[in-house]
Amino acid sequence: MTINRKEIGLILMKLRGDRTQREVATALDISEPAIRHYESGKRIPKDNIKIKIASYYGKKVDEIFFVCLEGFDDAVVDQ
Repeated sequence: MTINRKEIGLILMKLRGDRTQREVATALDISEPAIRHYESGKRIPKDNIKIKIASYYGKKVDEIFFVCLEGFDDAVVDQ
């Protein structure tokens, strides 16, 4: 499996849903610009942040960061 920044960004935006980037950043105790960079595909979070993000969204790290977008099920986000 490989990491594709753009795909991860799209997944993170879908998971965020109606929450603001500020809300997510506050909940994760990271900066709002960091969330923007992750969602835009400019950066990939470090492993400890990946764990925080996955936990926040109730997912496994590999479900978010090691998937291919074609296999991403929109219904998973709508839980």
